[in-house]
Amino acid sequence: MLMKSSDSIDISFSLPLVQRLRFTGDVIGDDAQVLIDLLEPSGDAPARVQVWLDQHVADANPAIGERIAATLHSVPDQVLLTQPPQTLVGGEACKNDPAIVDNLLKNFNDHDLDRRSYVIVVGGGAVLDTVGYAASVAHRGIRLIRIPTTTLAQADSGVGVKNAVNWFGKKNWKGTFAVPWGVINDAGILQTLPDRDFRCGFSEVVKVSLLKQPQAFEQVCRDAEKIRQRDPQATGDAIRASVQMHLEHITRGGDPFETLEARPLDFGHWSAHRLESLTQYQVRHGEAVAIGLAIDCLYSSRVLGLPQSDCERILDCLQQLGLPIDHPALRDPDALLQGLEEFRQHLGGRLTITLIDAIGSPVDVHQIETTAMREAIAATAAFAR
Repeated sequence: MLMKSSDSIDISFSLPLVQRLRFTGDVIGDDAQVLIDLLEPSGDAPARVQVWLDQHVADANPAIGERIAATLHSVPDQVLLTQPPQTLVGGEACKNDPAIVDNLLKNFNDHDLDRRSYVIVVGGGAVLDTVGYAASVAHRGIRLIRIPTTTLAQADSGVGVKNAVNWFGKKNWKGTFAVPWGVINDAGILQTLPDRDFRCGFSEVVKVSLLKQPQAFEQVCRDAEKIRQRDPQATGDAIRASVQMHLEHITRGGDPFETLEARPLDFGHWSAHRLESLTQYQVRHGEAVAIGLAIDCLYSSRVLGLPQSDCERILDCLQQLGLPIDHPALRDPDALLQGLEEFRQHLGGRLTITLIDAIGSPVDVHQIETTAMREAIAATAAFAR
């Protein structure tokens, strides 16, 4: 039967995807079986596996590569480690260098990895992003297992479905959506994290609690000093609560691949991403998010009616956690405000920024009152201590 030129077919469908999140205390030691259990053989043959390590992690844990390799070699019928664990530069530098992605893809090809192979990546968020991007485009997707080694990645991006590298001097310009095969949040691996990087993750904890659960925000505030001092119970509880809220949003929020207008989990991020590029990534992502939250909360107080007392509590909580809420780059608001258009382009369509009119009450706005935003940017300095 011939179809008319005006005929059309629209079919909604869902994908049978699974988020596998595991919590361990020593994944490269007593809890190694948790990693093994995520690696399914490929038919009658062992699955081919590669391991990529953040150089910062390898430097802080010199035996980590050997210990992971020993774990994988212990189950030869299940997996085949195609080469010794490899390292790549950590931090934002790995997302800025196209040669790193090319090298990853060359390794996948040279060692015959396929769609039922596994890439295990151990590192901070930037390394997870870079290796994840390469794994997602190779054969349209090699199974990825993330072992995040920063509080930031364990609290947020480790369970995310986004992978990206920086391009044209813009944060995350080139990227994909791909669900990781598995994620292991290991408490022990955080022990060697420097204090500055350890604190960075808790800006994302504050962010998601402000959007989702006022009680969780209150708990973070109560535990702020303990978290700053790296108390294991307080930090572990905060990370677990955060990652569960992020995971619930991704799996139950109805828009895991961000096809709609709003991107609520990026509350505070329009300026954070811009601030990172303006400072040549000298400002850590978690620090930039803390500053971005401060700006957007001050703006929300001016425009949306967020109570001033709540705004001040949020800024105070961020500072009690040891996070900044101001930076000299904010003295040039015109440069920072360019981040609004970059943010719009990144999502597409009209500008959509998530703000709050109360703790636990997100609001999407499509226009920004420039004068009020400039005032909010300037006001961060007055609250910083």
